[in-house]
Amino acid sequence: MNELFQTATRPDESLFTRRNDPNDVRLGEIISTRESDYDSADIVIIGCPQDEGVTRNGGRDGARFAPDAIRREFYRLTPFGIKAKIFDFGNTIIQGTLEETHEAHCRIVTQFLRDGKRIIVLGGGNDISYPDGCAMSDAFGNANWIAINIDAHFDVRADRERNSGTPYRQLLEERLLTPDYFYEIGFQPQLASPVYYRYLQNLGVNLISLDQLRSRETADLEIRESIRQKFVSHSSSLSTFFGFDIDAVRSSEAPGSSAPNPFGLRAGEFLTLVQFAAKLTNTKIIEFSEVNPNFDIDNRTSKLVAVAMHKFCVG
Repeated sequence: MNELFQTATRPDESLFTRRNDPNDVRLGEIISTRESDYDSADIVIIGCPQDEGVTRNGGRDGARFAPDAIRREFYRLTPFGIKAKIFDFGNTIIQGTLEETHEAHCRIVTQFLRDGKRIIVLGGGNDISYPDGCAMSDAFGNANWIAINIDAHFDVRADRERNSGTPYRQLLEERLLTPDYFYEIGFQPQLASPVYYRYLQNLGVNLISLDQLRSRETADLEIRESIRQKFVSHSSSLSTFFGFDIDAVRSSEAPGSSAPNPFGLRAGEFLTLVQFAAKLTNTKIIEFSEVNPNFDIDNRTSKLVAVAMHKFCVG
């Protein structure tokens, strides 16, 4: 276990809000970072503070500051409704190249999964979905997990050099993810390449646009029914990964993004999907990416993700 902890930096103590009021306890006072508390934890938080993949993809840098910005807001919240034991592992140590960082992060997350933890991953760029997906495949087998990408974009670019737009292409091409178990949720046609749409369609990937989500009574109804059918037909053998790219949310409610978008999910719809992820007993990883504190307003975006983390922990 000591070797595992050497692969990450410990969380900065200044991020942990402490009011020292027994009538108003905050998460910063009760969530542990002590190595001895890891084994008993139900949920583990891990950050990956890098945005090299965003820069390679032509996005604006700054997402490397997101894990700690989100933590700062999360630890100000109260533990109301949270019964799970939460452990903050810290941040993956950034390596010399993006590829090496991905390998290091994958090893950490794979161990968490093998230890039976539910995991909250804080990016960083959305390229983090690749090592998180590799960890799912390593831990459960490539035919035994579902990936759900909540995103305005497909992230299946055919670029030779990996970046924040390539993670799901990598997983599909390397056969680490079964197309029928992959969901592209909330994509927006004006931002999505028709070439990549046909690529995904031909593979048999599940495609649900933002307009389709909005056509239902609740934002999660269509995806909920589709996944339910898969769980029914495969018993409890399928584990689930949710990747939430913050650019799926309209910029008026999430201005701090690597790729701001004026049209997208409302904050309430975003949280509804997070709550759906929390209610699935087989959800193993929930990942938040592309938050960019450099462009945030009143920490609005970090606060939204902090609330989403709270919803997941309650669930």
